[in-house]
Amino acid sequence: MNGAESLVHTLVNCGVEVCFTNPGTSEMHFVAALDRASGMRAILALFEGVVTGAADGYGRMTCKPAATLLHLGPGLANGLANLHNARRAATPIVNIVGDHATFHARYDAPLAADVAGFARPVSGWIHTSMSSKTVAPDGARAVQAAAQRPGQIATLILPADTAWEESDGPATPLPRLEAAPVSASTVDGIAQLLRNTKKSAILIRGAALQPRGLNAAGRIAAKTGVRLLCDTFAPRLSRGAGIVAVERIPYFAEQIVELLKDLELLVLVGAKPPVSFFAYPGKPSWCTPEGCQIHHLAHAHEDGVAGLEALAEAIGAPREPAGRAELKKPELPTGRLDAFTAGQIIAHFLPEQAIISDEAATSGLGAAMFTANAQPHDHLALTGGSIGQGLPVATGAAVACPDRKVVCLHGDGGAMYTLQSLWTQAREKLDVTTVIFANHSYAILNFELMRMGAENPGPKALSMLDLRNPELSWTELARGMGVEAVRVETTEGFSKHFADAMRHRGPRLIEVAL
Repeated sequence: MNGAESLVHTLVNCGVEVCFTNPGTSEMHFVAALDRASGMRAILALFEGVVTGAADGYGRMTCKPAATLLHLGPGLANGLANLHNARRAATPIVNIVGDHATFHARYDAPLAADVAGFARPVSGWIHTSMSSKTVAPDGARAVQAAAQRPGQIATLILPADTAWEESDGPATPLPRLEAAPVSASTVDGIAQLLRNTKKSAILIRGAALQPRGLNAAGRIAAKTGVRLLCDTFAPRLSRGAGIVAVERIPYFAEQIVELLKDLELLVLVGAKPPVSFFAYPGKPSWCTPEGCQIHHLAHAHEDGVAGLEALAEAIGAPREPAGRAELKKPELPTGRLDAFTAGQIIAHFLPEQAIISDEAATSGLGAAMFTANAQPHDHLALTGGSIGQGLPVATGAAVACPDRKVVCLHGDGGAMYTLQSLWTQAREKLDVTTVIFANHSYAILNFELMRMGAENPGPKALSMLDLRNPELSWTELARGMGVEAVRVETTEGFSKHFADAMRHRGPRLIEVAL
């Protein structure tokens, strides 16, 4: 058994079931080893940003790592943007990067690069295997590191000779490192603060934004009247009918300041205090009001769900939470098709337990508004702000949850970064319906141009934000990669095709002309 085979067997033994790949010459022994180890599904992507984004979507939905397989420094570099997003989401990923054979490194071959240097900014754990005898135990360590709460990217660099030389066989799985408990003294301290503070909020992130954590938070709100908040781009948020609703922190700094202006106490559960996405002339970066107390109930590595439940008990909260969303399907609209009427249609037909991968940007306001009272579903956001995440995350979520409908809401500009995801969806027959909002513009940047104080932009500047000339044809792009596609220009047309997509399985794309 060579090093690559020992590594694949170790990954399977450690519970890693999927490897998203875009390999090259240095990874050929790993590729061959995939045939010799049952239990590992290998999924090819045509671009490394799809590989890393899909691993992110898979990890968010399963709470366990997938593996990636990338080719040398340049392959890793192509995947860095979505590894950045995954790091911000605290997604567990075992990121395997092939490298030149150890004895070949001295020759500075054309593809030689500082792989560890590329990987370091996005990795919570990084290691280079230097012998085929250590590859398997290194793999076990990588899985353990990736799964460490709240989740992180563990990068294992695999020189080619460590993959092809003889090994000592697979390694034994290592114990999973569980979330640290929240101390009783912390719970008691927060309980006392909530009793003594009228204008308070709890800002929640991580596993506590799923039903069990939200139920506990809703119980606390029922007792104290505390507001429940989540980040603008929460990695995974359960929402819809029957689920305790939370307020989402808005995007722009002045909106955040307005939302929080009266707060006297902000309690953090796996979250950080909200800050502005960018610096703007004359606008604040720190958005919590002066004088507001900030306290942690649970840090990101701690068990925020159990912490909220303990806090609910400490304050004598009722069993029934406040703020459960009611099912309110909007009526099907008529008239002009825009982001809001499209949102009504999506909310009307969204099936129970759907997964929304959302990179709709400025076109997503309607869907966000109306799906709040749709059937219960999970919402996956653009966590790190690096566009081109929505399609790959949807791909990975569909691999993770084949029995759930995945809906990807995407702006046309961002979707062009990783449109190769459609090919993987077709190849794997994944149940993803992609809605492309085609406004032919980087619309958010038109807002940002004004907000940054850039004066009197002329035609050259404005053309940098315009996606016409030539105009993208998403139906042709999708069909060219094997995905059924249609363009709609009316509410009636979108209702017909979106409803049909919700009734049938398989990849499909609907281009919404705005």
